[in-house]
Amino acid sequence: GTPWHPRTMDSLDMAQCVNGGIEPLASGALTTPIIVATGIIGIVFSIFLLRQVASVLLDVTSAPGATRTADSAEQNTKLVELYRAITVGASAFLNAEYKLCALFVAVVSVGITLLISWATKDPATGEWAWTSGLISALSFFVGAVTSMVSGFIGMRVAVFSNARCTVGACDPSKGWTRSFNTAFRAGGVMGFSLTGIAILALYILLAILRTAFPDSDEGYKQLMDVVAGFGLGGSSIAMFGRVGGGIYTKAADVGADLAGKVVEDLPEDDPHNPGTIADNVGDNVGDVAGMGSDLFGSFGEASCAALLVGASSPMIVAAGWGALMFPLALSGVGILVCMATSFVATDLMPVRDEKGIESALKMQLLVSTLLMTPCVYALAVTLLPAATCGMCVGGFVVGGVCSSPLKAFFCVGFGLWGGCVIGFVTEYYTSFSYTPVQEVANACRTGAATNIIYGLALGYKSAIVPVFLLSLIVYGAHTLAGFYGIALAALGMLSTLATCLAIDVYGPVCDNAGGIAEMCELHPSVREKTDALDAAGNTTAAIGKGFAIGSACLVGLALFGAFVTRLSAEGGITTVDLLDPITFAGLLVGAMLPYWFSAMTMKSVGMAANAMVLEIKRQFDANPNLLIPNHPDRPDYDTCIKISTDASLQEMIAPGALVMLSPVLCGVCFGTRCVTGLLAGAIASSVQMAISSSNTGGAWDNAKKYISKGAMDAVIGEEEPETVDNTGKVQTKKSQIFKAAVTGDTVGDPLKDTSGPALNILMKLMAIISVVFAPLFLAIKDGDGLLGFVVHDKDVAAAHDAVVAATRRLAQVPVASPAGGGELVAMAFGLVVGVGGVLAVQRATAPPRAKAAKPALVCRAAKVEGTPVEPRLLAHTASLA
Repeated sequence: GTPWHPRTMDSLDMAQCVNGGIEPLASGALTTPIIVATGIIGIVFSIFLLRQVASVLLDVTSAPGATRTADSAEQNTKLVELYRAITVGASAFLNAEYKLCALFVAVVSVGITLLISWATKDPATGEWAWTSGLISALSFFVGAVTSMVSGFIGMRVAVFSNARCTVGACDPSKGWTRSFNTAFRAGGVMGFSLTGIAILALYILLAILRTAFPDSDEGYKQLMDVVAGFGLGGSSIAMFGRVGGGIYTKAADVGADLAGKVVEDLPEDDPHNPGTIADNVGDNVGDVAGMGSDLFGSFGEASCAALLVGASSPMIVAAGWGALMFPLALSGVGILVCMATSFVATDLMPVRDEKGIESALKMQLLVSTLLMTPCVYALAVTLLPAATCGMCVGGFVVGGVCSSPLKAFFCVGFGLWGGCVIGFVTEYYTSFSYTPVQEVANACRTGAATNIIYGLALGYKSAIVPVFLLSLIVYGAHTLAGFYGIALAALGMLSTLATCLAIDVYGPVCDNAGGIAEMCELHPSVREKTDALDAAGNTTAAIGKGFAIGSACLVGLALFGAFVTRLSAEGGITTVDLLDPITFAGLLVGAMLPYWFSAMTMKSVGMAANAMVLEIKRQFDANPNLLIPNHPDRPDYDTCIKISTDASLQEMIAPGALVMLSPVLCGVCFGTRCVTGLLAGAIASSVQMAISSSNTGGAWDNAKKYISKGAMDAVIGEEEPETVDNTGKVQTKKSQIFKAAVTGDTVGDPLKDTSGPALNILMKLMAIISVVFAPLFLAIKDGDGLLGFVVHDKDVAAAHDAVVAATRRLAQVPVASPAGGGELVAMAFGLVVGVGGVLAVQRATAPPRAKAAKPALVCRAAKVEGTPVEPRLLAHTASLA
């Protein structure tokens, strides 16, 4: 497509050239069959994969040539017991979490109905627009329910597959292939079912709601405005899934590591550790259900942003429904590409040894990206319009930019290949096959402190290339197609979503499989296979987080553009001025929010982990047999599961409220210009923190695995000769180097699995809330907010200018600002200082507190301060004080 056409048009040409001469495209009739068919194919293929996973029997002797013994019968009994315990624990948590989510959805749906109906009321009659409010609430409800279904499917598939992955590793001849295929197909079940359900749910919602609006430019704009609630519903549930699941899994993981591995020197996933079942449950509810809801939210929001901005283009609307649905067709074809790619890992190039694991997973990323590229081009030139006259011949105008099908293809390609590069960069910084993680492992020779220093430096450094890459993608996509191009770039990064989810869910399934192998006391060769699969799973999980962060950044920016587009369409601001004081103030606050949010989530993990440590220590003290190797006594797993469940459900509310209320309060109180600054600051700050946190934690985890596999045994044997036994073998896990690595891994757990991933949702959720509630913000003093007169009011400013001009003419002296502006700010500042002074005096003159008998975090976890009182998380922990 060429840029703006230079020729001058006379009045006759202008009259004849409407919307660039674009007519509804005949190819648009293909869009609906493509979307519906690919969605159904995705669901059917996920059922096919599930049947293959189910064909693996829960029997460690089911492999050809295996013999049944008394030990194998006992191992099978333990296997089934653990499988059921993990399933029950995960289901119990998710059911409790979704009950709270259901209450939240009900309350927010009512709030959306009332607020949107009031904000979009008829200015002439004052009659509330109940249709807009109810349809926005319906979209929100559908998105929330679909997100919950996605998370539930992921959790059920993961717990269904973990023990079967363990059984696959028991095969003496094809253990590598069977265990890898089981875990990878389990991930595929979630990936294809989620993408299929998501596409069908959004398209059916659009098709139904389309009948409520006129088939015109304005009708399509109104339709896409209300459908934005779909993305809000998905991202709201993702927030609770990510935060709640992250707190659950890391409270159990950190508690079990500290009390079991560090203090009592127990092996990983030892069945005598009371926290080990809770740890395995957490892998499913946090890393699987949370990730599923997160990426579903990204898909919903990116699609809504592209649809909303696309509907603002008369040329795209003139090309018909098919051109408008190009973003959904793109995601639908991605399902077919990912389906073809999956057979490469399981059938064409199966894994036969440890070296083949990472190459098979990386091949999935590369092959799916290669296959998707020509498909994107074919869709773009088939479905998108090209003007035949006017100022943008060969293309279409969107957001004031002359774009074209070819430029749209490049925008999608930027995101598609950018996501692939971000994945490989993430792998470089988190896999122990490369120098960065090996340097972190080597730093453990001088203790935990240097390990942590190196890990933090690695995380900060790992953000450089992805951020530069995202910046280039944003610049290039916006240059070619405005904010529509940025939304297409986000969809390009998510076009291979099924493959990304498959390799991401693969990791927690392998992690669970290793834990089950340890607790069932299977042959060490089984644990070696599952550990190798898990180590690759840690890297793929980091790659998946890199995709999620990159797509969240682009989605957040696309929604930012949709917000500004919606404001300008309704008479609000059209540009964002960072020199505007209220905008810059919002920018500073937005940049601070990720730190506030991370502090809340990490503190919550610390509290819950302290309670977990106290409970595990209590059980060890009450039953010393738990510390005797191979003793038949087993701990009370249920109490630890309850600690994690209660802590996560209590502590996920405050961070969620912070993210959801910030843009609403900012828009209502200070207006739309402050919201634009808030969103810009939150996106810019979150993407840096999310990348560094996730990669730091992943590097510490794999540094520990690098040491535990024996890669540093020569160094350990030389520097710590007491770890060498009588046979000359180095007892790696008894060394100080390994314990330093465990400390780093423990510190990194909440970074990579709680705070870091949850920042993705902060970027997206704040932006989609702003898009949905844009009419509310504009309805309050024309977008200036309730307190806008303090920082900006048109009437006050005009009066002030008039007074200044008149006074200067008469007296040539400076005049102060009018009452109601600076005076109110000064009064508020004085009030804050005064109240702060009173509180400071009271604090200074108060009698000193009794010294706590335990460290601060432990005291808070059990509500102990000087003397034992009623605990916060569980009644039984009062006895631990």
